[in-house]
Amino acid sequence: MEIRGVAAVVTGGGSGLGWETARMLGGLGAKVAVLDLDGAKAGAVAKEIGGIALACDVGSEAQAEFAMQEARAAHGPARILVNCAGLAPARRIVGREGPMPLAEFEAVIRVNLIGSFNLMRLAAAEMSGLDPLEDGERGVIVSTASAAAFEGQIGQAAYAASKAGVVGLTLPAARELARYGIRVLAVAPGLMATPLLLGMPQEVQRSLEQSVPFPNRFGQPAEFAALVRHMIENRMLNGTVVRLDGALRMAPR
Repeated sequence: MEIRGVAAVVTGGGSGLGWETARMLGGLGAKVAVLDLDGAKAGAVAKEIGGIALACDVGSEAQAEFAMQEARAAHGPARILVNCAGLAPARRIVGREGPMPLAEFEAVIRVNLIGSFNLMRLAAAEMSGLDPLEDGERGVIVSTASAAAFEGQIGQAAYAASKAGVVGLTLPAARELARYGIRVLAVAPGLMATPLLLGMPQEVQRSLEQSVPFPNRFGQPAEFAALVRHMIENRMLNGTVVRLDGALRMAPR
């Protein structure tokens, strides 16, 4: 799909991978709606790229529907959706204080998995009514999984389960939405240089970087955005999850 002039929605666009993805799309001429729980952060990105900012809890049916309505009113129906909103807490199933509170597990599933599906269903409904482009294409949906979906570490039960759900959603969604010319993909990043990792002590960062076979460093948000761009532009990519991890396979802890 040609990105220039197309309406796009990026969730979690106020920081990290979402921020860089929104900047990439805006720089290529897309009309970008930046969704984030933190409206101020979304606003800073939107101002930089000439898009619009919308405060949105992606796990909320009402908030997501309102955000998509506002984005459509400003830019027209979206042809691109990139799901980057997510939580990554660390909590053991059974810790020193007893079992993990069920509400904490539910919160991670709600944002990472339900939030991704929530925006997917709304965007797909918009895309399905659009005029087809080349090869009959109407839209592209890219979600964010994680290497933890495959090798979740101790303390990542909720996060790994949520991202495994994103992996499991990708192919059946692509198969179902193929009749409308909508492609569905996911990226599974490894260790990325996001605010979460960069806020760790330097010795911890060095140890984590050394676990990546090659290149021996954290992935950059710009590299994530570059892969998303290729996914959007390459119409033969569909129904698959691409690992972006430097051949990292995470140890149990």
